[in-house]
Amino acid sequence: MLMPKRVKYRRVQRGRMTGKATRGNTVSNGEFGLQAVEPAWITSNQIEAARIAMTRYVKRGGKVWIKIFPDKPVTEKPAETRMGSGKGSPEYWVAVVKPGRVMFEMAGVTEEQAREAMRLASHKLPVKCKFVKKEEA
Repeated sequence: MLMPKRVKYRRVQRGRMTGKATRGNTVSNGEFGLQAVEPAWITSNQIEAARIAMTRYVKRGGKVWIKIFPDKPVTEKPAETRMGSGKGSPEYWVAVVKPGRVMFEMAGVTEEQAREAMRLASHKLPVKCKFVKKEEA
């Protein structure tokens, strides 16, 4: 699973997911991309599951880029614990994804293969996604 090697603070606040993605909202490395349509936290397990779904479908052909990284720790308190006594311990890591963010990119495959691979990957993610192509500038 993806997670940072080290962080400045062990526990962070939740924050807000308002607004659209201003960075990472275009296809930069590959030819095709999977773009988020709504905001969400995407866990490292979900990123890994989507990556596996894509690479399995194209039978390890082509190249896949993961454009999001889970750098936010999510804390949970143990079950049946009374209120108070501080913040819980970090349990898993999430990437904050805003609408317009390109999460995965792919190259070296046909558009039909990429579209189907991205469709399979999108079923593993908690957000609505759309398939995007690189703009020929």
